[in-house]
Amino acid sequence: MFDLLIKEIVDFRDERDWKQFHNPKDLAISLSLEASELLENFQWKTSEEAIDKNIDNIKDEIADVVIYALLMSNELEINLEQVIKEKIQKNRQKYPVNKSFGLSKKYTEL
Repeated sequence: MFDLLIKEIVDFRDERDWKQFHNPKDLAISLSLEASELLENFQWKTSEEAIDKNIDNIKDEIADVVIYALLMSNELEINLEQVIKEKIQKNRQKYPVNKSFGLSKKYTEL
């Protein structure tokens, strides 16, 4: 599912000899930093204002977050499709429809 995209990202990285900087710790840090840059677009604005004013930057930051997540999963040899499906199944158990429908409560509060 993600194989071609990961290959393109890894090729881009390897053409620049950046693998040396892409250990799991530094990829996790970069992922967090990019997520923070995404949040920055929304600071002090409503969602609507942020989207109207910053949509292009929001797209770039989302791409950066996903790129680092894909690089990290590649580095750790994690099958993303499999772990995403497993996580959805765990969430189904934590958040059964009959208890969580229309609510924003954490599963420990249901």
